[in-house]
Amino acid sequence: MENILITGGAGFIGSNLALALLKRGYPVRVMDALSPQIHGDNPESSPLFLSIKDKVEFVFGDVRKREDWEKAIEGQDIIVHLAAETGTGQSMYEVEKYVDVNIKGTAILLDLLANKQHKVKKVVVASSRAIYGEGRYDCEMHGEVFPEERLDSLMSKEMFNLQCPYCSGVLNLKATHEQSKIHPTSIYGITKQNQEQMVLVGCKSLNIPAVAFRYQNVYGPGQSLSNPYTGILSIFSTRILNGNPINIFEDGKESRDFVYIDDVVSATILGIEKEESNNQVFNVGTGVNISVLHVVESLMKHYKKEVNIDVSGNYRLGDIRHNYADLEKINKLLGYTPSITFDEGVSRFTKWVESQEVQRDSYNESIEEMKKKGLFK
Repeated sequence: MENILITGGAGFIGSNLALALLKRGYPVRVMDALSPQIHGDNPESSPLFLSIKDKVEFVFGDVRKREDWEKAIEGQDIIVHLAAETGTGQSMYEVEKYVDVNIKGTAILLDLLANKQHKVKKVVVASSRAIYGEGRYDCEMHGEVFPEERLDSLMSKEMFNLQCPYCSGVLNLKATHEQSKIHPTSIYGITKQNQEQMVLVGCKSLNIPAVAFRYQNVYGPGQSLSNPYTGILSIFSTRILNGNPINIFEDGKESRDFVYIDDVVSATILGIEKEESNNQVFNVGTGVNISVLHVVESLMKHYKKEVNIDVSGNYRLGDIRHNYADLEKINKLLGYTPSITFDEGVSRFTKWVESQEVQRDSYNESIEEMKKKGLFK
């Protein structure tokens, strides 16, 4: 079996992928810097790290350090590059860190593959739906359109829905396919676009097959319940269990494609094992858009606990209105079909959350930070 290196392999997606690959007989090496934002103040005792600690070969390493990469790559056949700073809001004011980790870290990997001896024969990189920015829409008069970032001047008047950029007409939401326009609206999205392009172009020049997965909004057991910057199911769960009110931005009708972690792992393994994935990009999601208001209502139903909900009209600059995945390509080439519905996924997720210690709710602190930067209205 091929030796597989997972960067960021102690994170949410990475640890689940590592355990699944181990079950399939692969020797797995993990490189991770154990970020306190993900793993808490005592990272080596975090549940995510402990779930893999004695099962994989662990390399404590930072993707921004060449020597750590050199140690991690040695003897590996496949690299799954998941290590990244994540979070659209935070990326808008921690710009240097996001660029340093996501772009520089990937650059070092490609530089080593180009200039050092190795046995790597495939690279899988985690991209994101954030690279699309706004999703794909249809205008009765102008057909397929890809609206630009929403303006502060309109959102301040609670005009959250998108209009046709040519006639200001009503738009109908469509699933976003892999040929859709790439126009990210956050620094995070820009860095993921760069990661994807760098890996695909760099590996192609080296005759190393590569595959990029544009993950939608991933959730499930193991997701950080203390990180206020990523994962609204986790953020809302922590607020509900602390009895804190929930401020729903805009009108609550903004929507995303929420994909359960098991489906993300399955898709990623298909990309590792199938030659049909070589040099391709794929959406990974459910193909269903779920509103933020529906997410909150579902969580309260499963926790059997209600908190005050304020559909406030607040908004974050750079947030998109809608995006959900077209899965035709990944289904046709890799045979991927999501197996977990949102209702089933929320049921599994909330049962897991209830088995965990209730975390301190630091969400308001993250909002205050964005207010200071002028990003929250």
